[in-house]
Amino acid sequence: MLSALRSSRSRQASDGVTAPRLSHQAIVRALGASGRGLTIEVADAVDSTSSELLRRAAKSDVHRHVLAAESQTAGRGRRGARWTSVPGGSLTFSIGWRFEQGAGSLSALPLAVGWALAIALEKHRFRGIELKWPNDLLHGDAKLAGVLVELSGDAAGPSLAIIGIGLNVRLAHAAQRAIAQPVTDLAAIAPERSVDRNALLARILGEQVRTLEVYASSGFASIRAAWQDRHAFHAKPVQVLLPDGRTASGRVAGVDTDGALVLESGGRTLRFVSGEVSLRRP
Repeated sequence: MLSALRSSRSRQASDGVTAPRLSHQAIVRALGASGRGLTIEVADAVDSTSSELLRRAAKSDVHRHVLAAESQTAGRGRRGARWTSVPGGSLTFSIGWRFEQGAGSLSALPLAVGWALAIALEKHRFRGIELKWPNDLLHGDAKLAGVLVELSGDAAGPSLAIIGIGLNVRLAHAAQRAIAQPVTDLAAIAPERSVDRNALLARILGEQVRTLEVYASSGFASIRAAWQDRHAFHAKPVQVLLPDGRTASGRVAGVDTDGALVLESGGRTLRFVSGEVSLRRP
């Protein structure tokens, strides 16, 4: 069993900058009433916050349970990719959330979670954050954050979602070069500012709670237009890479209420389901 860490001691990020340690008390204090019954836990190191919550879910209720970790030894991204995090320089955490709906009604959940993350960052005065279907946050053409949602439960409901989020706060250049795609961090977006990770995590969690409650009551439809407004590829030509190696080209027309990407291609309308494709500029 993991123990919660409540120390305010500092941890040195990978670039030598000393960053205050994630603190249970500081996060709870910053959340205030917006926590709405969340259970907050901070761990020094785990293999993966999502993997740990999945293990616990087999034995106990993890609804509204948040597990954040200073470091992950086996952080996971979409389609089996590894998520790179550094102590003091990342925010990596997972949220357990129970829905009365079946998994078929939750296909757009990664989009909603990503949108809530972008809103929280904007409220924290980080500008120019865009979304990339289905689960990434971008600044410019570089990846800033990612979302991984894993679902379990009965087809007709209820369902349990384990929502994993990884956000780059300050990554050393060596760590960025080791990642097989362009990445960025909050330090690059606003180099003049220091980031209080506890206050930022609290803001993100408050926004996630609001969005998850809206999604539970009315689905993705209520935020679909707002999501499209932030989509980096909306109304632009793209190439979709399919799992079998084939490609489809067209212009992004938007997303459906179930989170599927809609592409206009040669007079046809094509739909692609979240998790099945990789999106690239042509």
